[in-house]
Amino acid sequence: MLGIVVFAALLWGGVATAAEQNVNPRINRNYQNPDVGQWVGVFERDGREVWDRRFDILDRLRLAPGQSVADVGAGTGFFTALMASAVGSTGTVYAVDIARNFVEASVRRAAEQGFDNVVGIVNSQQGVGLDDASVDLVFISDTYHHFEYPLTTLASIRAALRPDGEMVIIDFKREPGISSPWVLGHVRAGEARVRAEIESAGFELVERLDFMQTQYYLRFRRR
Repeated sequence: MLGIVVFAALLWGGVATAAEQNVNPRINRNYQNPDVGQWVGVFERDGREVWDRRFDILDRLRLAPGQSVADVGAGTGFFTALMASAVGSTGTVYAVDIARNFVEASVRRAAEQGFDNVVGIVNSQQGVGLDDASVDLVFISDTYHHFEYPLTTLASIRAALRPDGEMVIIDFKREPGISSPWVLGHVRAGEARVRAEIESAGFELVERLDFMQTQYYLRFRRR
């Protein structure tokens, strides 16, 4: 934990002197050139909690017309399109993903629903590819555990947020003896560790909601 705090502090201060180690080099191997249609069947199926509760989640984001929002790990773009509607024509939604196929599909999906306020960004594992102080909210659903370089990526998110900007994290509860074998094998960190990493990277927790069975909802503010 001390190492996490020290390294994050270095990143926060802009004087990082050592490269962060990849925490899970194989976690994103299925997203090199994804078949979007195949992943629609995975991400948008009944029984997947963030899909079933997508409108509840959108309500809790409390988006307002004119805001700039980043959907990091946009995937097939169902949250991107919902957020594009919420922020309206005066707002902007950035569909951010490491897979170009997902980014293009997210932009196209929004356009087919009549929204031209979505900008696609193909990011790297070291950052989200957003301009400094360009967004009011960063939304990360079932994606934090896919960050291969979480501290470096968090530093880029913090830089992209405007003063008092916020970040919402939704991810799987990882509880030995309770969580499924898939979660225990796939998700590297539970809520407590995720929160510690994020807080040590220059964020403060401002809201925790427990309205889902298998996942948690955390809202942080840029410190």
